[in-house]
Amino acid sequence: MAEVATDELQVWVDQDLCTGDGLCVQYAPEVFEFDIDGLAYVKGVDGELRMAPGSRVDVPAHLRLEVIDSAKECPGDCIHVVRGDGVEVAGPEAEDD
Repeated sequence: MAEVATDELQVWVDQDLCTGDGLCVQYAPEVFEFDIDGLAYVKGVDGELRMAPGSRVDVPAHLRLEVIDSAKECPGDCIHVVRGDGVEVAGPEAEDD
């Protein structure tokens, strides 16, 4: 089994800033989905949308690049990708963005 503890990421969407563009849903439909309000939400491995503000889900290892790209390309700058230590690696608060 691969060591992934240091590389685990979580993602959440700030719906107040979401423009409903849909790039995130195109990049990683397993992680992002639109609700009937036209805004993007994250969804867990169970496929259920996480509707509570600030809800985070784990980023599957095979989708890390897609999720990071969606955060970097998001027109609303509303996708936050954070490491286990809380440091944002992609999104509006990331140092390298």
